[in-house]
Amino acid sequence: MPSPVSSLPNLGPATEAAFAKAGIHSAEELRSLGADEAYRRLLLSGTAPHFIGYYVLVMALQGRPWNDCKGEEKKALRLRFDAVKDSIKGSAEQVRAEMEAALDAIGVIAPRK
Repeated sequence: MPSPVSSLPNLGPATEAAFAKAGIHSAEELRSLGADEAYRRLLLSGTAPHFIGYYVLVMALQGRPWNDCKGEEKKALRLRFDAVKDSIKGSAEQVRAEMEAALDAIGVIAPRK
């Protein structure tokens, strides 16, 4: 039986729901994808980019406390985060995700599952 995303350290029900919206339904799927691909899918599903959320995910996949990320490691993760964000800029999926998120925010459509 698959483990819930929230079984990983640092990740709770809200993160689990966001990953489910992105099509990632278990801790095993998350581990298999890795932090960069999983976060890319999260962004494409309409989640706003946030560096802390990204490095919390990286720490979770390593089984480390979220606040264990410091110094040079944190700087390197910032570069990876920026690269993930840049990889979706202008993509049709990103434009659609942003449009759907905006329409959902004003109550025009429900988010895609």
